[in-house]
Amino acid sequence: MITEEPIFVGLRKTLVNELRKNGIEDENVLSAIGTVPRQLFADKSYARKVYSMEQPIPIAAGQTLSQPYTVAIQSSLLQINKGDKVLEIGTGSGYQAAVLCQMGAEVYSIERQEVLYKSTSRLLQKLGYAIHTFYGDGYKGLVEHAPFDKIIITCGAPNIPVALLQQLKVGGMMVIPLGEIEQTMNTVLRQTEVDFEKKEYGKFRFVPMLKDCSEAEK
Repeated sequence: MITEEPIFVGLRKTLVNELRKNGIEDENVLSAIGTVPRQLFADKSYARKVYSMEQPIPIAAGQTLSQPYTVAIQSSLLQINKGDKVLEIGTGSGYQAAVLCQMGAEVYSIERQEVLYKSTSRLLQKLGYAIHTFYGDGYKGLVEHAPFDKIIITCGAPNIPVALLQQLKVGGMMVIPLGEIEQTMNTVLRQTEVDFEKKEYGKFRFVPMLKDCSEAEK
């Protein structure tokens, strides 16, 4: 059981209210964000700042903990059902994976930065989140564990990786931010083996999605 200062419980309640005001309606998403101790996924010096709606928080390896609104939007667009098998590309701090796990998903998460993969895997285990973590190239996905009900990409991709589309179940949903400097949030619904429906949901900013985990360590 996680022991935390009461102030963080209050900060989460305030955050959930702010998300509601900003159009987040999925009660499963709001409940998860109101439960997961976000302050534990960043350095202690940012403990209170992580509850701000305004800015991403720096973490190791030049990566960031996304703003709560971004996490809420992506989680809402995924339309998670209890027991959904979800592939996450970009474990990062582990916060998004923890939110999805709290929502009832079975989460498989890939991280290309070895330092983050190791530290985040330990943190998630310590906090009691049963998430399958992997060190590798997100562009390749996890074909050995496919197919997935849902796929979420938490970094900016220049295009939709074909390998990931093929690992999505028919009827499954992918959420992916597409673009180089600024990204447009997209959903991709796999309608049949060969047909996909894509929709756009506004502008966001993410760190870039890079190929080959070995390149990331240079």
